[in-house]
Amino acid sequence: MPRSTNENRAHIAIIRGSKAGMVASIALWISLVAFGNITDFGTNLPFVTHVLSMDTVSPETTIKCRAITSPALHHAAYLLIIAAETAAAILCWIGAFWMLVAIRNGATAFNHAKGLAVIGLMLGGLIWIVDFMAVGGEWFGMWMSAEWNGVESAFRFSALILAILIYVTIPDFEPRERPSAAESF
Repeated sequence: MPRSTNENRAHIAIIRGSKAGMVASIALWISLVAFGNITDFGTNLPFVTHVLSMDTVSPETTIKCRAITSPALHHAAYLLIIAAETAAAILCWIGAFWMLVAIRNGATAFNHAKGLAVIGLMLGGLIWIVDFMAVGGEWFGMWMSAEWNGVESAFRFSALILAILIYVTIPDFEPRERPSAAESF
């Protein structure tokens, strides 16, 4: 038996609300990460310093020539990470807000409202894929460090963001007002 129009609308609103809620949850999480890095700057700066300095990778590795030992560049890299986190969080917050506003405005409006959320999620994913897995993990050999290896965490973070990005980008459609001729028999 087909659902009534009101049941369809309620079902669609729940799905759209869940998408906005997931974006807001990522916004909250990345906001807390950025806030922690801003208010407790010195806690994660040693992580960036050790990764870029490559002082805890295998002494036999031939890639140590890639090391950056300048404290000014360590600070600059850390500030860029914090700026990207902050931007991703802001984009996700605004995107979640616009998605919530558009929940009952139709599928086209809701799909358009996803734009900033998608950009924010993409930026969030890029932070952990590019900055931590590619640059930190591979270029600076972070995977070789027993103490300063953030590759596994970066993978978890990026996989979570990617899953939500996929869910959010699934196009929303309007519920059908009437069953088709084939469904009425």
